[in-house]
Amino acid sequence: MDTARYWLALVLVVSIPPGFIYWFVIHPFAGFWRRLGPVKTHLIVAPAMILVGFGIYQFREPLMRVDFGFVPAFAVLAVLSYLFAAFLELKCRRYLKLKILMGGPELAQDPSAGSLLSEGIYSRIRHPRYLSVFFGSLAVALFANYLASWLLMVLLIPVIYVLAIIEERELLERFGGDYRRYMERVPRFVPRSRPGQE
Repeated sequence: MDTARYWLALVLVVSIPPGFIYWFVIHPFAGFWRRLGPVKTHLIVAPAMILVGFGIYQFREPLMRVDFGFVPAFAVLAVLSYLFAAFLELKCRRYLKLKILMGGPELAQDPSAGSLLSEGIYSRIRHPRYLSVFFGSLAVALFANYLASWLLMVLLIPVIYVLAIIEERELLERFGGDYRRYMERVPRFVPRSRPGQE
């Protein structure tokens, strides 16, 4: 059990920062990356993100020093958090193919070629994948219960918020008024309780 908790926490701490840094590199500079093309972009950015993860891994001993131990109540909450994350992810995957998940629309030569996604789960909230990542990471933090995983969770809150804003700016450039109307209709993270407000 302790070994599983350690490795889950370590994978979380090593993999989440490069994943988010990737999007901080792509979204604000989408125009530059489009001119370069998706293949060259991935050949530049992916190795850099692997190096970031490897760099974090090199500091694993001090990062993983504080272990709060297994807490059964946290494990129950971890299962609930994971199930919610999986539910959101399944709802998203109905609309997101691998090409989209890898930044295909952001890197397409013709940025207007894609379509605005506003159905299914996307008719309720604008960023369900960010919520899915947050609750999936929370599940790991609850189960592993390492200080490093909790610090990561604290950092994820502002990081997800800022990244959502950056992504929305890029989507406004691509879809203009259509996306602005979508933003007015659909909340960022928390669905409205009354459908009539959507």
